[in-house]
Amino acid sequence: MDTPFNHAAPVRAIHYDAVRRRLWIYGQRCHHGATGAILTAVGAAGAIASLKPLRPVGAVALLATGTVLMAHDWKDRPLWFQRGWQDQP
Repeated sequence: MDTPFNHAAPVRAIHYDAVRRRLWIYGQRCHHGATGAILTAVGAAGAIASLKPLRPVGAVALLATGTVLMAHDWKDRPLWFQRGWQDQP
């Protein structure tokens, strides 16, 4: 017989810890550096794919933002894409 206690608690889509200022999406910790790496990759792809070589303003903005985010979180780079909640201090 199935009871509500036989099922694991659902993972919340977004969890924010205001005390430690950390964000999780579906149980995966979001780091500035990982977000920056993704933005930089998208910006680079946009700059390369740009048909107007003198007008990649959006791509340059993504490249710059991604670079700043990665530099800000450089000390945590081994943890950027590590799976799970990551309970480091």
